[in-house]
Formats: sequence, C-alpha cells, structure tokens
Amino acid sequence: MNWAADLNLNLLSEKKSTDVLFWVGDGAFDMRNQRTLRAFVKVLKAAKIDFAVLGLEERDSGDVARRLGDEATFQLLAKRNIQTLAKYSFNRIVTCDPHSFHVLKNEYGAFDGNYLVQHHSTYMAEIIQAGALNLGQHKGNSVTYHDPCYLGRYNGEYEAPREVLRALGIEVKEMQRSGFRSRCCGGGGGAPITDIPGKQRIPDMRMEDIRETGAELVAVGCPQCTAMLEGVVEPRPLIKDIAELVADALLEEAVPNKPNAPVQHEEPAEAH
Repeated sequence: MNWAADLNLNLLSEKKSTDVLFWVGDGAFDMRNQRTLRAFVKVLKAAKIDFAVLGLEERDSGDVARRLGDEATFQLLAKRNIQTLAKYSFNRIVTCDPHSFHVLKNEYGAFDGNYLVQHHSTYMAEIIQAGALNLGQHKGNSVTYHDPCYLGRYNGEYEAPREVLRALGIEVKEMQRSGFRSRCCGGGGGAPITDIPGKQRIPDMRMEDIRETGAELVAVGCPQCTAMLEGVVEPRPLIKDIAELVADALLEEAVPNKPNAPVQHEEPAEAH
C-alpha cells in the first residue's frame, strides 16, 4: 500500500461493506504501474464511487503460479483470498490487471469464490455512460490501442476500452493485428521471468505493429503490457494506461481561472 500512502484510501477491514472493491494486484509493487493505480483512484474519486481496498489483506491472486504450473501455490493463495473476501460485503471487484481479472472471474469459482469482477476499462465505460465523469478531450498525440490477451482473447472484452477512448475524443488508429487477432506483448504465462530464445523479442515484434500505424501513443490496459512495451528501446511511441488517459482528461466541476488565462470579469486583485 506504499503507493497510496497519501491517498487516504478506505480499507475494507474498517468499512466492512462497499460498492466497489478495488483489487490492486501485484502491479502495486511496480513503480510504473503505481502511476496507473493512482490515476484510477483519481477517476473513482471524481465519479464519487463508494470503493475500498483490502490493503495488507490482499494476497497475490495466484495467476502467475498457475500459469507456470505451480498448482499448489495457486490453490493456497486462492483459498486464502476467498477466505478474506468472505468476511466482507461488496457488489463488485474492479481491477486494472487483466490477469487478476481473469483468475478472480473465471478460476476462483471452482473454490466457491463467485464474484462480479470487472476490468477497469469496462467499469470506466459504464460510469462514463452514466454521466458520472466530467471529461474533456484528449489533447495531442494520435493513439493506437493494444488489446491485452487476458482481456481480449480470453474474456472477449474488446469494445469497452475503445468506448472509453472514443469518449475522450480519440479516434483509434487500429493495428493490423488488433481485436481477437492481437499479438501478445510477450508478458503472459510467466514469460517476463523466463528466458525465451528467439531472434526477436515478442514486445519488439509488437512495437513494429504499433509503428506501422504511425501513432505517437499506445493506450494499454494491463501492467504486463505496459512493462513489456516500455521495455522496448527508444525511440518508440509513448505508453499510457487507459486510466491515465481518463485521469488526464478530467475537468474540475467549476474551472478556476488559471494563471495567465484571460480573466472573464474584473475583480480587485488579491494580495499574495
């Protein structure tokens, strides 16, 4: 929870019940992904969502252990998390990590952990549709979107992230391999912590797909994809999570006069 030290987040152990349980995932240990988590918190607060986190009670979801064949560790973690969740009441779990999303949604059920689980792109599409966010338009760079394997191919969610981007006024420059034909970033199935021989790294191949679109920015929705694509040697397009793009586009309810902005009405100057 160090990434959220200054955010005054509600802990579920104190609240006991909440609308949204924000599952932060193992990306909380990664300084780059902490920016995504903070951006998503900003979005939840702007939409006045009733949400809480598990804090130190949250254990690893067990996803990587299962993908690498360590079934015993997976089951241990899953059962422990399910035990923790059973103590509280919440309507849905929302996470920025498609791997946590997949495992909580599709694999915890075998151990009686049945929850409504949503990826943050799906949830943001919902709250934007409900008019809960005051959004401006994305300024600047042309954008392409990279479909994470565990959100797209494994769970069929292609539309929500694109809906969110459209709400920001972004016209997505689609890669040739997008949607269900999307190429992996190289971050799935334990690949980032194993050596895979080959002439070319998978993220470099994906970056070629990205460069072909001419886009200056890649919208992503997964901490693994962010890490893998940012690991490609520069010069390369910028990588931003969808939550960061939404947080950047948030407008204050009443826009205060910015310094050096033309003043709309005459007021006596205040002493500083």
